[in-house]
Amino acid sequence: MFMQMNNWLLFIIIILLGNYLLEQVISYLNIKALVNKVPVEFQDVIDAEKYRKSQEYTRATSKFGLVESTASTLVLLIFLLAGGFNSVDIFIRSFQQGSIVSGILYIAILLLLSSILTLPFSFYSTFVIEERFGFNNTTIKTFCTDIVKGLFLSILIGTPLLYLILWFFETTGDFAWIYCWIGLTLVSVALQFLAPVLIMPFFNKFTLLEDGTLKEKVLAFAQNASFNIQGVYTMDGSKRSSKLNAFFTGFGKFKKIVFYDTLLEKLDDDEIVAVLAHEMGHYKHGHIFKMMAISICHTGLLFFLLSLFIGNENLFEAFQMEHISIYGALIFFSFIFSPFNLLLEIAVNVLSRKHEFQADRYAADPPSRGTALVSGLKKLSVANLSNLTPHPAMVFFHYSHPPVLARIRALHTKSEDEYM
Repeated sequence: MFMQMNNWLLFIIIILLGNYLLEQVISYLNIKALVNKVPVEFQDVIDAEKYRKSQEYTRATSKFGLVESTASTLVLLIFLLAGGFNSVDIFIRSFQQGSIVSGILYIAILLLLSSILTLPFSFYSTFVIEERFGFNNTTIKTFCTDIVKGLFLSILIGTPLLYLILWFFETTGDFAWIYCWIGLTLVSVALQFLAPVLIMPFFNKFTLLEDGTLKEKVLAFAQNASFNIQGVYTMDGSKRSSKLNAFFTGFGKFKKIVFYDTLLEKLDDDEIVAVLAHEMGHYKHGHIFKMMAISICHTGLLFFLLSLFIGNENLFEAFQMEHISIYGALIFFSFIFSPFNLLLEIAVNVLSRKHEFQADRYAADPPSRGTALVSGLKKLSVANLSNLTPHPAMVFFHYSHPPVLARIRALHTKSEDEYM
């Protein structure tokens, strides 16, 4: 039986449909922005056929994203209007396990249902689209193992964390949001230290970079930059995809520099050092800590606003709930918080793109390394079939990194203002 409309329900439907239509428009504009002519900056590294393939990859992933968002939005609306959230709650309450255990089971079932919905799309993306364009190296076994490992970590980390959040809101009164904020912040900081040591090796194999000229250049650069690291590693990214990447992870004595094994195959030593210099630029400019501070503030605001909606009868009525609960408020609040999240995502992306330009400038000193960085960026983009001409709306809403053409032109002109 479908529920009657109230103001909160109308607001939530507007949010869902508004977000869906926005993504449709952005994807359409992004596809229309594709141009047939290879940009001048890339004419030395990509031929017409490879460029056409990169555009086809953009079209394929964009259209597939539209199909996935259409299906997920439709299913969510039907589930919402048909009282699905209440049906799950009634089912959980039949076990009579208490509010906290019931809350954990309630959220777990909703997450499981969401995972079941997205699983076919993930499978198709990996084994059809990525396979078609020559990226996929994932086996069925690896795909299934990743799901099991992800589920295990979600239970191991998520269950006690959710238990504490529900317990704080049930027992500590008006200050519950502060305790939740502090608790989640401590867990997040701890995970920053534990992830490179315990979590990431759970999914990938990390190997110390072999002795040779590349390792000598990397260590020499790190020493000259007064950057203490635990080690330089390669990661077996090729067991899932042929795409290239590199990253810096960890804090203190746990700092690691990690190169995908695919990156080592495509870039020469100077280009790899330039990529490393870019990653180190983020550390030197304090970007990691700035982003962490923003994330912590965001978490605090989220919990504060959530505390204002605990027990809101009209909100629960919108979801046709027969019982008011803290765990229900956690789920329902996420719907009405999403417009603010979109605004925050835009602001963070603007800042992140600025950080990327700053890290590029750090890496481009001396100019010879800047030349190597440009060369490396070109090779990365070509190998990953990156969209070289994304629409400004796509960049504005979703890009945490500037388009590669903007980065290259900024390195040449030493100005990024027109690309922000």
